[in-house]
Amino acid sequence: MTRTLLAVHAHPDDESTSTGGILAHYASLGVRVVLVTCTNGELGDAPDGAKPFTPGHSPAAVARHRLGELQAACRHLGVTDVELLGYHDSGIAAWEKPVGAFVDVPVAEAADRVAALIEHYEPQVVVTYDYENPAQHRDHLHAARVAQAACERAPVPKLYLKAHGRAYWERIVRIAASVGIHREVPAGLDEVDRRITTTIDARHVVDRKRAALHAHASQIASSLAGKLPPAEFAEAFGIEDYILTHPTSAVKGTLTAPDALRVPFTAPPTAERETDMFDGID
Repeated sequence: MTRTLLAVHAHPDDESTSTGGILAHYASLGVRVVLVTCTNGELGDAPDGAKPFTPGHSPAAVARHRLGELQAACRHLGVTDVELLGYHDSGIAAWEKPVGAFVDVPVAEAADRVAALIEHYEPQVVVTYDYENPAQHRDHLHAARVAQAACERAPVPKLYLKAHGRAYWERIVRIAASVGIHREVPAGLDEVDRRITTTIDARHVVDRKRAALHAHASQIASSLAGKLPPAEFAEAFGIEDYILTHPTSAVKGTLTAPDALRVPFTAPPTAERETDMFDGID
């Protein structure tokens, strides 16, 4: 059986900023890495910096450019297969939604497409955003709900959700301060920490993560990650945390998927966290 990890993301560049460490890490171990990108990223910045809904910003041209950046980033990460769902970027909540916005696509409709990809690639591990966290880009939340529903239709051994807990945010605040950028640790992190089950050390491939991020050159001008020198970037973004939802089982299909995917494990102490997403998979 080919070991396969499938990641579901909302926009071009999310694969690098959010899960670039695990994608590069598992690619380096010979795992087949499949990326599903839900939207074309039409409402990102234009290559010349033009913002959405301003003169000089063409959503169609931005999408073409960002999809080219995505292919370059995936080469850095070692992604073996890229699947584009082609939905329209919804933009942030403060903006008027465009016609055909991803968030207006019924979850069931998009989930059927992702489930078909799961059945095709047969991943043992699926990774997406945290579908219990409403404080994120609306396309991220929608993508997470789509991935969750897809895993109910086509059960997989393990479904992981990206997590940013206290250790992550304390690193970010400290390292940002070292380069003159002020950030604050957000509230509510105790609940996130309570749910984290898995920590992956990807520092040995963090140069690939950084190269992938910089491949999205049109989007990184205002990001902290884009401003950090290599050493600081490695310290800030070389370790990634995840939440393992209650798996459908180590043997596919022996638990009822809807119940299984809605009950997270009780997180272990930090020292006892899982360090390999393929633990328990033959």
